[in-house]
Amino acid sequence: MTRTDETFIRRALELARRGLGQVEPNPMVGAVIVRDGQVLGEGWHGRFGGPHAEVEALSAAAAAGLSPRGATMYVTLEPCDHQGKTPPCTSAILAAGIGRVVVAMEDPDEQVGGRGLRRLGEAGVEVECGLCEAEARELLAPYVKLRTRKRPWVIGKWAQTTDGFVALPPRAGRWISGELSRQRVHELRAHCDGICVGSGTVLADDPLLTNRSGRGRQLTRVVLDSRLRTPPDSRLITTASAASPVLVATTTQALETRRVSVDRLSREGVELLALPTAAAGDGICFEALLDELGRRKWTRLLVEGGPAVLRTVISAGLADELWVFVSPQTVREPPANLPKLDIRELQQAMSLPEPNRVNLGPDVLMTFRLG
Repeated sequence: MTRTDETFIRRALELARRGLGQVEPNPMVGAVIVRDGQVLGEGWHGRFGGPHAEVEALSAAAAAGLSPRGATMYVTLEPCDHQGKTPPCTSAILAAGIGRVVVAMEDPDEQVGGRGLRRLGEAGVEVECGLCEAEARELLAPYVKLRTRKRPWVIGKWAQTTDGFVALPPRAGRWISGELSRQRVHELRAHCDGICVGSGTVLADDPLLTNRSGRGRQLTRVVLDSRLRTPPDSRLITTASAASPVLVATTTQALETRRVSVDRLSREGVELLALPTAAAGDGICFEALLDELGRRKWTRLLVEGGPAVLRTVISAGLADELWVFVSPQTVREPPANLPKLDIRELQQAMSLPEPNRVNLGPDVLMTFRLG
């Protein structure tokens, strides 16, 4: 494989990223068709249930009046060879007469798993796999985790002051982070299937937990509530709808003993899910929640707190990624009960990898890749 091959597979990876938040639980995929250095057509998987990247690229070439026969197709993930919501991409590639296919990585889906590459090769297409595989695996890590471990990718997120507090004292204002950071949070929410908090956060902050970026989809709001303390008149519950669902993860005991709460939450359209308690303490078993969400084909779960939930998830090794918004604010005389979760302390205690840092106005966003 040549430097030219690398150039076009990287272009396919750029195209694939355009499907973020739109195609899940399908993978983000990009494709480029090239002959003698000329791009004949490009495409990407743009929405769940829609045409795959390979078909989009072939359609683009046809719309331009260019024949792909004998050309090379660069694609970020192995073409599928089974009938799903769309026909097999291998059939479209063979019908178009593509002569060579360069693939970044094999598809871990058990319905694919090398079948697409084998069919193309057996039909006489020159097949090469593995170019920029590390980049493709990084892009598709949530998809790979769902397919191989049957659980969603878990992103822990919080905002903190420079001295590690995740809330401000009374009369000090509501927001720790600035406007640019809050915009970035909503962009992140737009890419996730769900957002998770503990019932303590609902009681303390009465949050909406919606995506207000103006793009993407609304996520399912998940509350960990082993004692069914979530107020039925909270903003979270009163805004529950088919377009913006709420899932309260609780225990069988709570469902049996808290009938008034069960009835009121159910009338608001809330889904109540009985899960086992954690091995230590009386909280919800987070691994059981991940297993259930994996069965529902969730690709990304955003965990926003509070600090006790985040510590539990991180210390148990269940977080795949961390997003920490560090504000220049400090708390000079903190009340005794002001919650704290300092990323610097976590870095020392857990030997976290070096973060990526992005300046967002006065704030710094630190992202850690753990999975």
